[in-house]
Amino acid sequence: MSNAISSQADDYLEFWNEYHLCTLTTLRPDGRPHVVPVGVTVDAAAGVARVITRKSSRKVANILAGGSAARVAVCQVDGGRWATLEGVAEVRTDAAVVEDAVARYGQRYGRTPAPDPERVVLLVSIERAMGQTFRARPQTTQAAA
Repeated sequence: MSNAISSQADDYLEFWNEYHLCTLTTLRPDGRPHVVPVGVTVDAAAGVARVITRKSSRKVANILAGGSAARVAVCQVDGGRWATLEGVAEVRTDAAVVEDAVARYGQRYGRTPAPDPERVVLLVSIERAMGQTFRARPQTTQAAA
């Protein structure tokens, strides 16, 4: 593995497997950010993140308007722990890719969404991974001598 996410520490990769609601940021055609809650699955070996959604969504329209250079970011936060992945997204409609993304979503979030003929996958090629995901140890106090 040699991509932007595979070089991260184990705690970073583990954090992306925990149950957390995430956000997806896309850019509208006028450059304003569009931020929405989503479920994200990460495949560190392949260097990609996946988001399932409906093809009629604003996020899909934003990515399609951005063409082959549609920049996005996905992020999750848990207290002081956070992780952000940035990259270029594409909209995938082929049944096998959608089915795989739905299965991965089910593994991470513990439920498989109902079938939806409008479902597509946002496939994010990860170019940058950042965050702080280690759990801080509680401070101990020493008794006065």
